[in-house]
Amino acid sequence: MSEKHILKIAGELNLSPQQVQATAGLLNEEATVPFIARYRKEATGSLDEVAVTSIRDRLIQLAELDKRRAAVLKSLEERNQLTEDLNIKILEAETMVDLEDIYLPYRPKRRTRATMAREKGLEPLAQKLLIRRTWILWSKPRPLSIPKRG
Repeated sequence: MSEKHILKIAGELNLSPQQVQATAGLLNEEATVPFIARYRKEATGSLDEVAVTSIRDRLIQLAELDKRRAAVLKSLEERNQLTEDLNIKILEAETMVDLEDIYLPYRPKRRTRATMAREKGLEPLAQKLLIRRTWILWSKPRPLSIPKRG
């Protein structure tokens, strides 16, 4: 866990960085929230369960944001779309929504069977087949069929 995350959480929750660092360390050791709040008050500076839960949840959010940020940067780098300005914007994104908004114009488009067929020049053929099928369906008179009851 980075020092930047510790300072960010401490500022957001109006706690000291030492409280956040100690709580994060205990959470990394897989201690539960009730255990930390009840039996590790000396380490956390008497934080209650609400504060410990808030720290835990925010640590998870920031870790997910970092993971997604790395994936976005890797994707842009692989497709040679990463510029210095874009890199800075991505690194400065504070929330997942901000990150996704920055990435949206560069996101690869979905490749469906229809898009692959269009790329191969098959769209005019599909249009002709569709028109012919529609004409055949609507041009023939159909006899009225009444189900038999037995």
